This record gives sequence, C-alpha cells and structure tokens, in this order.
Amino acid sequence: MAIRLPRSPAGWTMAVFGVLALTLGVVGLVSPDTLLRIMGFRSVAPGRRPDSDYTRTFVTASSMAAVNMGVYYALAAAADWKAFFRWTVPFRLLTFAVFTTAVITGRAPSGFLGVGLWEGAGAVATGAALRYEKVTARRPAHT
Repeated sequence: MAIRLPRSPAGWTMAVFGVLALTLGVVGLVSPDTLLRIMGFRSVAPGRRPDSDYTRTFVTASSMAAVNMGVYYALAAAADWKAFFRWTVPFRLLTFAVFTTAVITGRAPSGFLGVGLWEGAGAVATGAALRYEKVTARRPAHT
C-alpha cells in the first residue's frame, strides 16, 4: 500500500497535526513520565505515588486517544476529506479555549499552555487553508 500525501494546503495542516498527535501519543504510551514533563507536569516516580493516584492510567488513556486521533487526521488528510477538516476547526478552537483557561485559572501548569496553543494554531492554520482553497477555487482560470 502506497502512502498518499495530502493534496491540498488544508490537507497538509491536518497531516502535520495528525503526525504530531500520533508521535506524542506513542511517547505517552512508551514513557508516560516523559510526556508529563513535556507538558510541564511534575513527574513522580511510580513507587512514590499513592495507590489512589491514577495519573499514569489517565496518561495512557489520553495517549491512546492521541494515537487514534493522529491516525484519523492522517487518513482524512490522505483522502482530502474537506468536511472532516471543517468539523475540526471549531472543536480545536474550543480545546484551545478550555486548555488555555485551565492554565490561566491555575488548574494546569504553564507548560500545558503549549497544548492549547498547538490546538489553536492548528485550527487557525486549517481554517485559513480552507478559506484560501475556497477563494482560489472561485477564481476563473486565465489561459
């Protein structure tokens, strides 16, 4: 099976986001403490965690979701599935708002702001690429 590269600017934004999500998801599955440190959370050695601490369980679940999301985005990019691209923009902006608010209100450490910014920047890039494609598709071709 040949790998299909994205065929549009919006597809490329989705592919990049998908590969990053997949990569970080794999990091979280292989080394949850590494992912925690990347996001600015203090990593506590497993032997020092109380039995009621499910941080590593949550990181495993979130990382698996990131792997799945990364694959979905990559497949959508390969298929140039514009409807999917459009659906992601408002929800990625919502994610940006929620994650950024979590940092501002002290619910999450400042390193977590990168996750929100990544989502927001990706949503803006995809939205801008979709807009560009729509505008250029309406222009008459000059021969």
